[in-house]
Amino acid sequence: MRDFIITSLQPWDIEIGSTIKNTALEISKQHRVLYISPPLNLITRLKRRGKESTAYRRRIDVIRGKVSPIRRINENLWVSDCPFTLLSINKLPAALFDFFNRKNNRKLGKWIVEQASGLGFKEYIHLIDTDLYRSRYLKEYIRPAISIYYRRDYIIGFPYWRKHGPRCEEALVRQSDIVLANSSYFAGQLRPWNSRTCVLNTGVNLDLYNPRRPWEQPEDLKNIPSPVIGYTGAIIESRLDSSLLYETASQLPQYSFVFVGPEDRHFEQHPLHRLKNVYFTGRKEVEQLPQYIRYFDVCINPQVLNPITDGNYPLKIDEYLAMGKPVVATSTHTMRDVFADYTYLAGSTPLAWVDALHTAVTEATDAPLREKRIAFAQTHSWENSVKKIYETIKEYEYTQTLSQKMTE
Repeated sequence: MRDFIITSLQPWDIEIGSTIKNTALEISKQHRVLYISPPLNLITRLKRRGKESTAYRRRIDVIRGKVSPIRRINENLWVSDCPFTLLSINKLPAALFDFFNRKNNRKLGKWIVEQASGLGFKEYIHLIDTDLYRSRYLKEYIRPAISIYYRRDYIIGFPYWRKHGPRCEEALVRQSDIVLANSSYFAGQLRPWNSRTCVLNTGVNLDLYNPRRPWEQPEDLKNIPSPVIGYTGAIIESRLDSSLLYETASQLPQYSFVFVGPEDRHFEQHPLHRLKNVYFTGRKEVEQLPQYIRYFDVCINPQVLNPITDGNYPLKIDEYLAMGKPVVATSTHTMRDVFADYTYLAGSTPLAWVDALHTAVTEATDAPLREKRIAFAQTHSWENSVKKIYETIKEYEYTQTLSQKMTE
């Protein structure tokens, strides 16, 4: 049994599906895991007042001493929330940013070592889930046996990360013992900085997304006419093409378009809400999503093409396919690389989407195609994803041992 420490951008109590949480849970089936929920910084703490999420409230309660900072999720998995606030430094010039970021890292590193020691963790493996700032110097302060950087998203494409993110990520990639990327596109970007870079496709919760279960139709779908074209997940401008959706839905009044998930301000104010064949259900619990997918005729992922989406591995595609559903998606690099044989890929024009949706609806009841999709999705289990991490660690340790023997 090994010990893993995970630092991530995502708090454990995040209210949407989480790749890194699923990874941590899968690792904990065989090894011990300490998951560090990211501490709040001063600005985030102030801005979130009045907009408290579950994750925010939990961390505030820890800071105020109302609840224990550490909790046990299962036999081998602990989550630690930090009882302190870090400095807000993103707007500082590079030299000052680096100085204060090191102070933040030192403070966080001390806390991690204390928690790990209290649990008896030794020779731990540190998995950094795209945590560019808070994990930048942790290798110095927690001294892991193996340091792994995992690029799960192209976060440096977002405005917040553009100032300091690129050089922090490059430094993390160069200093890590192993680098994981969730697409071949991302791996190609990172490999020039570290030759020990490999692709790690994410998994799908096959117990949850089980097409054989007798899923009950959600109440808010019962009066929506078929065929239903459905989407699940965050409905945000940086990832979804709102103009494409509007034009496509306008041209297909005989289809119902259902969006399940939280909206950003752009979508809340978008003319899509005025179309009679478009429905927004709001956010649902992760455990409810298979119910909705079960009653969709076709599932979609209408991504806007940009550096954030082109190389990203869209977990929802595996979830759709696991339920046996036909899928129409924007033709991104990862969609072409991984999913081309099992989905209908469309360009970024309404005409392409209208044609693809017509084809998908026509084939929605094709039983052999349904079983083909399900079988493919089952190869993308979390067990298989984490197994790849173990194999990568084993290979790294073997090469290190071999190198040491050659120098003796």
